[in-house]
Amino acid sequence: MTTTPADFLDDLADLESAEDFLGYFDIAYEPSVVHVNRLHILQRYHDYLAGHRQNGGEPAYDDYCALLAQAYADFVHSDALTEKVMRVLQKAGGVAKVAVTSIGRAQH
Repeated sequence: MTTTPADFLDDLADLESAEDFLGYFDIAYEPSVVHVNRLHILQRYHDYLAGHRQNGGEPAYDDYCALLAQAYADFVHSDALTEKVMRVLQKAGGVAKVAVTSIGRAQH
């Protein structure tokens, strides 16, 4: 795909659904998988992008595509309860995250 970085970011801003993202990056998908897991796929995608940014800077087009394909594949071979992407499912599974700044001695 030949596009400028500004055009690419504008295109991304216009995408609204998991189907929009998958279609934009020309990733073949099973509609029934996306229908059941669309929010989980998008959250996992967001998490993968955030991890990429922490480790290597701003992702390129190919990175966006590969990370979305991976997020989708996670739910082709698994399900939302197993993957526990959403906070509510993490809490239900006994996984809780506490910020380090909130840990301290009790004030008496």
